[in-house]
Amino acid sequence: MRLPSLTGMRFVAAFMVLICHIAIVVVPRVQEPWVASVGDYIYPAGPTGVVFFFVLSGFVLTWVARPTDTKRLFWRRRLVKIYPNHLVTLAVVTVLMLVYGNPVTAANTLPTLFLVQSWIPSQEVVLNFASSGASWTLACELLFYLCFPALLLLVRRVRAQRLWLWTGVVAVAICVMPFVAWLFPDTPTMTDSLASSIPWWEEWFVYYFPVVRALEFVLGMLVAQIVLSGRWIRLGLLPAVVLALASYLVIVKTLPETFSQSSGIAFFLALVIAAAATADSDGRRTLLKSRTMVFLGEISFALYMVHWFVLGYGPLGMSKPDGWMRQSTLSRALYESALVIAVSMLLAWLLYVSVERPAMRRWSRPAPRKDTAPTAPEPVIRA
Repeated sequence: MRLPSLTGMRFVAAFMVLICHIAIVVVPRVQEPWVASVGDYIYPAGPTGVVFFFVLSGFVLTWVARPTDTKRLFWRRRLVKIYPNHLVTLAVVTVLMLVYGNPVTAANTLPTLFLVQSWIPSQEVVLNFASSGASWTLACELLFYLCFPALLLLVRRVRAQRLWLWTGVVAVAICVMPFVAWLFPDTPTMTDSLASSIPWWEEWFVYYFPVVRALEFVLGMLVAQIVLSGRWIRLGLLPAVVLALASYLVIVKTLPETFSQSSGIAFFLALVIAAAATADSDGRRTLLKSRTMVFLGEISFALYMVHWFVLGYGPLGMSKPDGWMRQSTLSRALYESALVIAVSMLLAWLLYVSVERPAMRRWSRPAPRKDTAPTAPEPVIRA
């Protein structure tokens, strides 16, 4: 069963990441106290969007998994889903780096090319914002995909009456990770203007390390199994969204920055995802399943991939020489931000229709052999 509301939510999450990245470039340039105060509420939107994608990935893959699927075909579909967009955007960024004089090195290209950068606790590798910085999440997703067949067997072995217990255990484990991160050294500090004020080792462990982020993926899998097994508590979509927004505000206002990276919001986002999936299953209408929102959700992965180089080399010029030193008026900053959004949306649509969708149609399934009867189509996983 398709879940159009979740597709629409994907755009909301991608747009949150885009707005967050725009804010951390624009707010220091404007240097207005009230703008800085607003920025404090916008900055956590990006990490929240990433948490949503990780939880959603586990939920949707569990929801659509079929006994007839094989590990090889599953891994094939996942690679075809992410790698064409990744290679195209990395190629574009590399050209832009050369044009604008940013160094192209083995450290800022090869780990990114093979999507292993999140495993390497080096600021030069992970935090090189002139390169394809947003693709670090794909390194985490690759671990999720590799482990998914084994994780699915484990999740399905959990007795239905214990699913909520295990969901709580994983949610608590996610919340414990910032405390573990505090055991790491306080040095070195973050050296890039775009980075947070968290010490580097703490930031890497909580935010970039794929093993830690896999907890959010497992959380999504467990909540999907709860819904599939009929153990959902029938929480409505609107109350779930209100709970998530309330938790977001509490985290921003009261908790240390480490908690805004993932732990504080993951469980509540899982509730939102489950509530939206349940609404779709029951045939209830939501604003998220409109034709426009579904289309925007379809291009959300492309938007996530292209927005980084538009932000870096477009009107805001984050990665251009002296890009961080520019000052701006509020009106000019808003105008440039609107241009970044418009250009990102246009390029996302072009990437989706010219690369992502054709690649999925062409390579997501092996071509049928001429000497065999046609087989049923493989289930399409949208995550």
